[in-house]
Amino acid sequence: MCRRELPVVDEVSNEYLDDVTFLAVAGRSNPEASADGAAELFSDNLLWGYDDTIWDLYGVPGQPVSVLIQDGFIVDLWFGAIGADSLREKLNTVAS
Repeated sequence: MCRRELPVVDEVSNEYLDDVTFLAVAGRSNPEASADGAAELFSDNLLWGYDDTIWDLYGVPGQPVSVLIQDGFIVDLWFGAIGADSLREKLNTVAS
């Protein structure tokens, strides 16, 4: 996820807090800069962590990228920022 996508994710996450866990994974920077950015960009709705290895694990060449995982399986993956309505459509496929 990139800076312009995180406010959309943060906004939409309020509607899915009981059904979806949101995790932003930072990398290719440093933990301190990522922590500052996380505090600036989103509320407590989003968990976040720093892990450079996640890029290779999911074949991520750059940001923004989002991965939707259900029961341990990738059910959707997309590159690029999407709007709030498109994100809701994707989340509705996994939310109970």
